[in-house]
Amino acid sequence: MLRIGVLTCSDTRSRGEAEDTAGKALIDLVEARGWMVAAYHVVPDDAEAIALAITEMCDVDQVDVLLSTGGTGLGPRDVCPEVTMSLADREVPGIAEAIRAESMASTRRAMLSRGVAAQRGSTLIVNLPGSEKGAREAFAIVADQLEHAVEMMAGEGHS
Repeated sequence: MLRIGVLTCSDTRSRGEAEDTAGKALIDLVEARGWMVAAYHVVPDDAEAIALAITEMCDVDQVDVLLSTGGTGLGPRDVCPEVTMSLADREVPGIAEAIRAESMASTRRAMLSRGVAAQRGSTLIVNLPGSEKGAREAFAIVADQLEHAVEMMAGEGHS
């Protein structure tokens, strides 16, 4: 069973001014697959807050996969990809490439997403869009590869 962390990066959601529908949708999708949500945080679009949450989920909670939602656009406070890469051991570019490529069928605005995927220790971090619709669609694109990715990070090969 995978241990999943869900991180929502949003000023309005962290202040309680809007409901975190994207993060809650991810929790529902994760649980529907029989995986465990081991950590859930909602933080502002602030590099320090995002870094603290990512570090805690990877290093303390030891999640297998950390799904972040939000902070991947072109706004001045959208810093999730930069923070993710600053904490990563290595990038996993095919995941973000697949999300953008497949999302283009739904919206041409997918090309504006700056989300990344990376590995920190034994955790795979995947930045997803901040909208509920975008988060759901992106999850559907990558979900069937997450168990294999975790197995590979654990040294279990390519079987």
